[in-house]
Amino acid sequence: MSKNTSNKNGFQPFIPAHMKLPEFTGTSLITGLIMAVVFGAANAYLGLKVGMTISASIPAAVISMGIIRGIMKRDSILENNMVQTIGSAGESLAAGAIFTLPALFVWSAEWGLGSPSLITITILSLFGGILGTLFMIPLRKALIVKEHETLPYPEGTACAEVLRAGEEGGEKAKTTFLGLAIGAVYKFIADGFRLFPSSVEAKIPGYKGAAIGADILPALLGVGYIIGPKISAYMLSGAVLGWFAIIPLILYVGSGGQVILYPSDVPISQLDHWGIWDNYLRYIGAGAVAFGGIFSLIKSLPLIVRTFRDAIGSYARSGLGDKDDIRTDRDISLKVLIIGSLAVILAMAMLPIVPVGILGAVLIAVFGFFFATVSSRIVGLIGSSSNPVSGMTIATLIITAVIFKATGNDGQAGMIGTLSVGAVICIIAALAGDMSQDLKTGYLVGATPKLQQYGELIGSVAAAFAIGGVMVLLNNAWGFGSSELPAPQATLMRLVIEGVMGGNLPWVLVLTGVGIGIAVELLGLPALPIAIGLYLPLHLSTAIMAGGLVRGWMEYRHKRSEDKSLAEYQTDSGVLYSSGLIAGEGLIGILLAVFAVWGVNLDLGLNIGQIGGLIAFMLLVLTLVWQTAYKKKVR
Repeated sequence: MSKNTSNKNGFQPFIPAHMKLPEFTGTSLITGLIMAVVFGAANAYLGLKVGMTISASIPAAVISMGIIRGIMKRDSILENNMVQTIGSAGESLAAGAIFTLPALFVWSAEWGLGSPSLITITILSLFGGILGTLFMIPLRKALIVKEHETLPYPEGTACAEVLRAGEEGGEKAKTTFLGLAIGAVYKFIADGFRLFPSSVEAKIPGYKGAAIGADILPALLGVGYIIGPKISAYMLSGAVLGWFAIIPLILYVGSGGQVILYPSDVPISQLDHWGIWDNYLRYIGAGAVAFGGIFSLIKSLPLIVRTFRDAIGSYARSGLGDKDDIRTDRDISLKVLIIGSLAVILAMAMLPIVPVGILGAVLIAVFGFFFATVSSRIVGLIGSSSNPVSGMTIATLIITAVIFKATGNDGQAGMIGTLSVGAVICIIAALAGDMSQDLKTGYLVGATPKLQQYGELIGSVAAAFAIGGVMVLLNNAWGFGSSELPAPQATLMRLVIEGVMGGNLPWVLVLTGVGIGIAVELLGLPALPIAIGLYLPLHLSTAIMAGGLVRGWMEYRHKRSEDKSLAEYQTDSGVLYSSGLIAGEGLIGILLAVFAVWGVNLDLGLNIGQIGGLIAFMLLVLTLVWQTAYKKKVR
């Protein structure tokens, strides 16, 4: 009797179902755990700096191939896939944690409570990571298998292509490591030795309040290349609206006397452009971001309903667990899912160190599974980078805050409880979306889903312990909400909770931002990236635009090229190099935070000024250009 070589729907993966290759091994486990911690820490720094993170799946995959295939001479695509599965869990968990939990540190400083407990931060991250993994597993057959032809899962498919191009793994890993090294050295020289400033700025003569500047850093350049010219331009347009229109307008209106406008407690005429941004523009941007996130969620409602229906139908027909004889169709058993989910929910309800209570645990169970479904479906269509996790979190926070306030859970305890609920759900949504991409990759290459799911659990647990320590370290070094770590999403979540609980938000400014978001959508433009640009300092968007321009010029150049294979290779090279730049800066950012806490001063006392910094940044841009437009394909 011949063995099955395909999945139940007839799809033939790269490694047939009857073949067994090394997959969940000590090598893949240790390498994956290192990746989870490294990319988790790097993305935590990046997210707190600019409000966005990068997908770690492809960088983890190419580094894995460089280590396992290149150095260790081991040949198993499934082993490499397991490394990227475990490693990418750190990035997604970091995204959920840093978008919410820094608000606890800000509140603690404002209220004189002392920093939040490291154990509390770690446990919240841990529970969110476990539930995000468990809640997504019942959706695999409905989303990954049944809708294989209709849901592309772009990052997951791209990662599978990278893994299948194993013979190129060594070269791709070198590109990523090169970017990491250059990003690390640049960051260390700029912010460690302080040879040149990492931020440049100039006021515009004759136009009071208007200024142009840039944070000339590797991570921003890499982010711009990865998201491309269109999204970069959307972000810059929001920043231009804020810094060339709204800030000068507010200063002009308030320049004729002692006009004091809440929330500032000093006259507008005494504020500079940074003071206007901090007191007024941030609230306008917060309103725009809130609208953009929630509107993205509303547009996805038809997909949400369809996913629920298909998932329930798929489970009713085929069940879940080890009953399948085919290796590539096995999931973690239903018994483990139910017991594991109930154990975590009960622990959240009963443990005093987790400030959510019984009501909060119930809300996490309901909204958590709902948004895990939403996230898993959305990333299948538009990718993880466009997943409106912030919108899901904002919706959760508003509903939770209303329920808590109505039941008498208000004040400081109610606000902390509301944020904790939102933090766990944010992590659930982020991790479920990432896991969907990983399972798509596994489906294409022929991995064992059950082993991938255990790998995701292990990776999220390791990342949870690392993220807690990283957040405490960064807060001790610079403080969340500072110019070094503005923590934009977490600040937005804090404002939402304070507004619902205390009614002390400057609602006129917030609703102005909502109005801007509505106008942008009516123009047929995406509100969310424009709103993020409006909310963040201009300095971030200009540097991101530099990377977007490199990508746009390269794509224009490649359209005229007859060698499409070379064009695709150079595009991928740019993505890998950019990912390395981001990781390199993130890791040095963590190292410099350690030095700051220890009181180590690396300043050489020699600074070549803003012109020197711009020249250094242009040289960095040229390295990206070289890795894209002029990269020669290794045969």
